Amino acid sequence: MNRLKMAFIGLFAFSFLLLANAQKADSTKVPATPDTTLTAAGDTLTADSAMALIDADLAGPDEMGEGGGLHKQLKRKFIEGSPTFMSLVALALVLGLAFCIERIVYLTLSEVNTKKLMAAVDSKLEQNDVEGAKNLCRDTRGPVASICYQALLHIKEPLEQIDRQLTNYGTVQIAKMEKGCTWIRLFIAVAPSLGFLGTVIGMVMAFDQIQTAGDISPTIVAKGMKVALITTIFGIVVAIVLQFFYNYILSKIEHLTSQMEEGAITLMDSVTQYKSRNNG
Repeated sequence: MNRLKMAFIGLFAFSFLLLANAQKADSTKVPATPDTTLTAAGDTLTADSAMALIDADLAGPDEMGEGGGLHKQLKRKFIEGSPTFMSLVALALVLGLAFCIERIVYLTLSEVNTKKLMAAVDSKLEQNDVEGAKNLCRDTRGPVASICYQALLHIKEPLEQIDRQLTNYGTVQIAKMEKGCTWIRLFIAVAPSLGFLGTVIGMVMAFDQIQTAGDISPTIVAKGMKVALITTIFGIVVAIVLQFFYNYILSKIEHLTSQMEEGAITLMDSVTQYKSRNNG
């Protein structure tokens, strides 16, 4: 839980810092020039003025080498794509990564050496030390040890009942491992949708500018198209990044599921031998 909180705090801090820098660049005052226009309220600058400031910032000394630093390039594209819609896409990325990190940490901590664990359990059962086997499983983390512990609680029951307990509790453990994956899939779907929404609205704004100007100017059309397409690009990039992490999470879930199946089969063999010895 503490790791999850730290992940959320760190990712939110990064997102808000990026947004604050973009909004600061967008709202900075500059002396009026022929290319500078004010909004209806007369207290903020248009995207052209903001881009002029960012261009001047990027043209300065570069501490990270030629071509502009990464954070400066991201700031430029963030402003070009409209901070309003880019903030929504960035929020989807932050929340999606937070869920991905939480799942990866949880699944990584759930992994154990299944063969070593089952060998230790089998050794306890060979010594007729059922309580020792229970304590071993209870003190071991992960779904494999959990299903073994539940099966050992019913060791006096018939083998069919033990196998049923393994199956039922295995389903519960799989559900725990998949917890939060629904939200990751949601952000994978939402990120490009937000990008497309920004694209449509950007196109509408471009046509409004054409209507206001009364002429189809290539500059006006290109500007609107650029703003519209940048949001789509970032939305798709966010979806690709989250999809990569999601597939990695699914691979870890499949690996743990196979470990659970292997542990269940091994435990049933050990319990069968334990019952045969005691019945004999």
